[in-house]
Amino acid sequence: MACRLLDGRHVRAKTGGHSSRSPSQGAAEAGPGLGKGNAARSRAALLLIDVVNDLDFPGSEALVHAASRMSPRLSQLTQRARAARIPVVYVNDNFGRWQSDWRKVIDHCLSPRSPGRHIVEMLRPRENDYFVLKPKHSGFFSTTLDLLLVHMGVETVLIGGVATDICILFTANDAYMRDYKVIVPRDCVAANTRQRTDFTLRQIREVLKGQTPPSRSLTGSVLRSLQRGSRLPESWS
Repeated sequence: MACRLLDGRHVRAKTGGHSSRSPSQGAAEAGPGLGKGNAARSRAALLLIDVVNDLDFPGSEALVHAASRMSPRLSQLTQRARAARIPVVYVNDNFGRWQSDWRKVIDHCLSPRSPGRHIVEMLRPRENDYFVLKPKHSGFFSTTLDLLLVHMGVETVLIGGVATDICILFTANDAYMRDYKVIVPRDCVAANTRQRTDFTLRQIREVLKGQTPPSRSLTGSVLRSLQRGSRLPESWS
């Protein structure tokens, strides 16, 4: 399995502002983590938040249950995104292990003792996917995520994963702050309770001007249109 790791060791920023989505600004210079340096060009990207996760903490049973029910739909959406040439970016917690890398994270989460192992098996990265390790709740805080998205020319981010009211919300907020269009498929996120998810999705719609359509509406043709730079109709709340 090949996966492109992006972290501060492997990518350097050129000059360029966050507000511009031009791929010629803020581009990444290729290092070992970018293979040959040919990052995909796409106006949309799918961000998978903390899906490589052992979910091993006190009181995790509710989240494991919700994530297990959500993960088949997110897996299907991920497959359609890859087919539509939308880059898939795994934005994952480093579990406080500052010397860990994505291989160690995946191996740890696939261990028989990991409550989240079945979710990881369903959503594990594929060749040419990207992997960004994050130290805090937001996928943008102290990571190379924005640098990567600008380099690829991304304007719209689709966000799925866990937990809706924590890392999904923080990442969606920071994406909105950076002028990305935010789409959070409502059945591709999970939290400890359905009430928490519903409240957060409403915040994303009302405060972040995001859209939360069901994943079934994001068909292959719709995803291909997003990849080319089209927007979802405003009625697709």
